[in-house]
Amino acid sequence: HDAAPCPLAFLTAGMVASYMNEIYALAKLRNIEIRSLKLIQDNYYTMKGSMPKRTMVGGAEPVELKVEIDCDLDDGELRNFIMNAVHASPLNGLMRGQLESLFKLGKNGTELPTAKVAELESPLMPDPGDHFAKAEPQAADLTLMEPVGLTPKKEVVMGTSTGGSSLSDEQDRRLNIGAVAIMREDGIKEIQQMQYSPYGTSFRFLSEEAPENGGQGRAPDANTYISAGIGFCFMTQFGRFVSMLKLDLPEYRIVQDTHFSLGGASGGTGKAGEADPVETQVYLQTSESDETAQEMLDISEQTCFLHAFCRTDLKTKIKLVRV
Repeated sequence: HDAAPCPLAFLTAGMVASYMNEIYALAKLRNIEIRSLKLIQDNYYTMKGSMPKRTMVGGAEPVELKVEIDCDLDDGELRNFIMNAVHASPLNGLMRGQLESLFKLGKNGTELPTAKVAELESPLMPDPGDHFAKAEPQAADLTLMEPVGLTPKKEVVMGTSTGGSSLSDEQDRRLNIGAVAIMREDGIKEIQQMQYSPYGTSFRFLSEEAPENGGQGRAPDANTYISAGIGFCFMTQFGRFVSMLKLDLPEYRIVQDTHFSLGGASGGTGKAGEADPVETQVYLQTSESDETAQEMLDISEQTCFLHAFCRTDLKTKIKLVRV
């Protein structure tokens, strides 16, 4: 329906917001005046293999970050400064190293052991049920997220135009989600998400940290967007697998926990950002067998771009541009 940003857009928005948090926080700690700053980020993912053969695998590639900045640091100092800020982001903990996510599985109210994915060492939490129907939006002075038109077109190697659709049985395609971020005069980060491949609508996000982290909490913070992206991407893969193989899954939901350290600069730790493995409780309502329920979880994790992001050792490639 193109009614909201794609799942991957949320992690990209949260990631670029987190980088901006750390750049400004580190500048404040070091008494560096930043006269202007724009971050232009590109995230890349892959999907390869056959869904009917159960060989389809999602992948994540290194992130590209262009930093357009006006400040007085010389080239060497500036590169070192930006690299330190990037490493200070809590998201660094999901990127560096290989984190294997942890899961609990429930089917029709009964806990099942996991098959291939790593199991969380705690009992399955009670199924929370559907609370979204009772949720009501709070009045807000700001439009936190809105479409802004089609994304400008660009060529993406192995992009959707050459790699087939997301529902093809056999796939070899590359996805590219971008973001452009600035800090507004009111202290809120404005982020335009770019959907280059698969090609689609751009959405504008607003982000701000909570009061305890130096903001006013007028918009979702960076970690919230990151966590939402992981959850949305994982949920999408359940729907994709079930629809492609015509399985019975009328209802499914998750409860996901992500744990991040404070930012190295924004949280004053002076360390690289860290994160624990993502923990997800999965609740399925299905007439399929226990083995099929386990396979639904395994294939969804296997094809989830953002669980691949967590289990892959990734770096952010930085390009500096003075303005």
